[in-house]
Amino acid sequence: MKVLITGATGLVGSELVSLLLKNGVYINYLTTSEDKIQNEEKYKGYLWNPHTGEIDGNCIDDVDAVIHLSGASISKRWTPSYKEEILDSRIVSTQVLQRLLKNKPNKVQQFICASAIGVYPDSQEAIYNEDSTDRDNSFLGHVVQKWEDAADQIAKIEGIKVAKIRTGLVLSGKGGMLKELSGPVKFGVGSAFGTGKQMQSWIHIRDLVGIYHFVLAHTLEGVFNAVAPYPVDQDTLVKTVAKVMDKPYFMPNIPKFIIEAALGEMNTLLVTSQNVSAKKIIGEGYQFKFLSLEKAIKNALHS
Repeated sequence: MKVLITGATGLVGSELVSLLLKNGVYINYLTTSEDKIQNEEKYKGYLWNPHTGEIDGNCIDDVDAVIHLSGASISKRWTPSYKEEILDSRIVSTQVLQRLLKNKPNKVQQFICASAIGVYPDSQEAIYNEDSTDRDNSFLGHVVQKWEDAADQIAKIEGIKVAKIRTGLVLSGKGGMLKELSGPVKFGVGSAFGTGKQMQSWIHIRDLVGIYHFVLAHTLEGVFNAVAPYPVDQDTLVKTVAKVMDKPYFMPNIPKFIIEAALGEMNTLLVTSQNVSAKKIIGEGYQFKFLSLEKAIKNALHS
């Protein structure tokens, strides 16, 4: 099997590339930098520039599936210009891939697109599954909806199945939210944000890439929540990080108005509550490696 990957050098992409190579999958990847081009038998790079619509069409030669992970980080301050970059980096890049798949003969049978649970509204009561039709009326909610809409255009190409992976809070010692939380905890000043009661639907990075591989191997289509089966509130999350790091946890929560003043609209990343179900992917047969939050954090921080 041969797969084309965008975002192959990112936090999730690099972990996924490693897993796929171990399982005998050949990889083509797209990059905007000539310095990142490699030309090995099982790992070949190709240039593209989503902003100008340029892409090396050879990237889909003999490719069976496309995994689309690229998109500007949402963890930088959301200025008006950067909000545009967050949206365009996802929509425009998906459209470039769609045009290539539509206009150049190929054997691609599956398109797997990253997505996020940010599409679901902020709620401490609701439990969201893939059939939930409520949408969060926020910037991030709109981004996810438009991203998925762009991916759905690829489903109109005959012979291609589309899967969308709505990702929760990724636990990795190499980056992301866990790294940000563990910094203050290390110095004994870790604390939850807002009420601390907001639900956090987390997933260990090994399970996240495991789900991508599972969806690929079984040629699944449709929406899948990539979250562990047992979400926790944020107070429990930070408390567990402190326990794993053997650090005290006694600081008061950071009030929401301070977070809003410091981060602006981006504060929604820290105070939004989403209790998301993993039943669908489990029903398909995926077996989670990390069901315990404590074990997941311990592994992520020490690997």
